[in-house]
Amino acid sequence: MADYTIKNLREVEDVAAEAGLSDSLEARFAHEDMGAEGTGFSFQVVKAGQRQPFAHKHGKAEEIYVVISGSGKLKLDDEVVDVARLDAIRIGPSVIRAFQAGDDDLELLVFGQRMAGDAEVVQDFSWD
Repeated sequence: MADYTIKNLREVEDVAAEAGLSDSLEARFAHEDMGAEGTGFSFQVVKAGQRQPFAHKHGKAEEIYVVISGSGKLKLDDEVVDVARLDAIRIGPSVIRAFQAGDDDLELLVFGQRMAGDAEVVQDFSWD
């Protein structure tokens, strides 16, 4: 058996739809579909004009986000920055982060070390 996997990310289950968040987000976490043991990654889409419905941070894992389509804003703790196609953003574990799409869908590839239970959702994160 070959030691590689090819998978179209649109075929990976959209957990945002399962959670009732499909109006604003797609989230396809592909590590299991790919058989990845140490690498976590996802394909995420923030719908045009929408924000991610919550922010998050990590205990130990840093993440790298790559904007593959669209543009928008990224809030990092108390700072808001513009992001656009092919921007790569490294975010340290403790930084609280959330994305907002511009006029078009904001499509992201997200990579990081796979650490089950390392993410913490931040509900009271304000863009103001």
